[in-house]
Amino acid sequence: MRIAVLNRETCKPHKCSPFGQKPCIKYCPMVRTGVKTIILLNEKKIEIFENLCSGCGICVKKCPFNSISIINLPDPLKNEISYRYATDGFALFRMAIPKKGSVLGLIGPNGCGKSTMLKILAGEIILNLGKFDNDAPDWNKIINQFKGSELQGYFTDLREKNIKIIHKPQNITDIPKRISGKVEDILKGISNSNYLDEIIKKLNLGKILDREISVLSGGELQRILIAVAFLRDGDVYLIDEPTSYLDVSERIKVARIIRSLAENGKTIVVVEHDLAILDYLSDYVSIFYGKPGVYGIVSHPQSVRNGINIYLQGYIKDENMRIRELPIIFHVRPPQISSFDKGEVLFSYNDSETHMGEFHLKVSGSEIHLGEVIGILGPNAIGKTTFINLIANQGNFKKNISQKESNELLISIKPQYIKPEQDLTVKNIISNIISKPHLSPPIIKRLINNLNLRNIEQRKITELSGGELQRVEIAKCLAEEADLFLIDEPCAFLDVEMRLNVAQLIRKVIEELKKAAFVVEHDIVTQDFIADSILIFEGIPGIKGVASVPLDLRDGFNKFLKIMDITFRRDNLTKRPRVNKPGSTKDEYQKKINEFYYVS
Repeated sequence: MRIAVLNRETCKPHKCSPFGQKPCIKYCPMVRTGVKTIILLNEKKIEIFENLCSGCGICVKKCPFNSISIINLPDPLKNEISYRYATDGFALFRMAIPKKGSVLGLIGPNGCGKSTMLKILAGEIILNLGKFDNDAPDWNKIINQFKGSELQGYFTDLREKNIKIIHKPQNITDIPKRISGKVEDILKGISNSNYLDEIIKKLNLGKILDREISVLSGGELQRILIAVAFLRDGDVYLIDEPTSYLDVSERIKVARIIRSLAENGKTIVVVEHDLAILDYLSDYVSIFYGKPGVYGIVSHPQSVRNGINIYLQGYIKDENMRIRELPIIFHVRPPQISSFDKGEVLFSYNDSETHMGEFHLKVSGSEIHLGEVIGILGPNAIGKTTFINLIANQGNFKKNISQKESNELLISIKPQYIKPEQDLTVKNIISNIISKPHLSPPIIKRLINNLNLRNIEQRKITELSGGELQRVEIAKCLAEEADLFLIDEPCAFLDVEMRLNVAQLIRKVIEELKKAAFVVEHDIVTQDFIADSILIFEGIPGIKGVASVPLDLRDGFNKFLKIMDITFRRDNLTKRPRVNKPGSTKDEYQKKINEFYYVS
């Protein structure tokens, strides 16, 4: 089976040739391969006759805007298409199957249909089974398509409006634009008072009840949305990326709340990229794979442990399908870091204390070496971003004069919250990166390719999704000429593979440039891939924070997870970290031997 997809956002038929109107019809190689192509100036449209396309790929290579994709798929999938955005648009094959009283986890790369799946299950998108206009199916045909499965009953209830659906969206930064008022008033306006006090305590919302929604941080907004979802009485809960901006302890609390909904007989579907949390809260998983933006395929349901292991290893045995060339491999023991062991000191900072209103931060002095990446871990509202800002303002540090005649430390920052720039495209950013004289060709290539910027180069910055905007900002930050890079939560909204790509990219760029970086990141597994050493923040959130000196990975993770009162075990097959249930035999044993993350 062969499908063709036209990216309508990047296709510009009136610009791809200097020869005048409708150049694609006259010059596009697709015509010469036997594929009937119609591209109108005012309405971009492409019609593909699959039996005529040879799949030679000439059109894909020749299109100057990377707008055409020709994809070969297994023939059996031809009758399993669930939804297609247009005759030439993104196609989703198969459906995930939610079950009452269980948590279904969705795992896979961004752009392969997970959010589309949630919209279908929410009734925001009606299945078309790949057909349009007069051939589009009605509800009876859709229900009959899934006869004999749990989806038959689900879509019947959806048609009859017998179920109430609660959909928690992915993008939380737009919430203040749509909702106003104080947190307490918003929660009281939708809640059952029997559960209000309980959810406020579980999510630690007591201190922000009198605040306006417009002044809340990302982590606070996330907890508010989880509280709103919990307090609304629904039958089905569709939760898209519930742990972005949350620290490890908060992620565990949110996972427990989601599980409590399932224990009360609710149907739960969750999209989550933190593998440890997905493992902790899910009963079973569906794997999404394919080509982002082109097509997505939903695997058959898998047990949570086997499903995540299959995803990491990249081979679905029961479907005889390889979804990744190389498996994702985890560290069983801390890697032997040598990039900065003998590196020259870039700068040092002294013991210091600072006050911001009622908040007090105390920092232990240390020195930072060339090629060193320091991971920063700690609860939210404990002073991590304050510390980053202090470094950015170049307060209380001593520059190694041998590195630069001037004592000025050049700094590049990737902020936690990103404000898109107006009137710029990703192509403008790529051109700016290429023009940087201090960057070598290999580094430029990594920044563009590892972050998949070419796939979105025709898009405006203001039109990008959260994950796409994150990738662009990381590239901009690492491309700047700087001595020190301050990177705040680089993995928010990124899928598992892109998180590891970003981790490896940061390490490689810092090593090759012989610079240094501080990286704030709550995803423990990703931080393990990024950091050479760990700087721990502890104290009382919102009141007092204490920053340690940088520690090696074993000591750093042990200290942090001991503060969080959380232990991780290792999967026997993939060695990936898995959260232990509090009070379990494994949890108690690891606490006893003081091994909270790495095995002995």
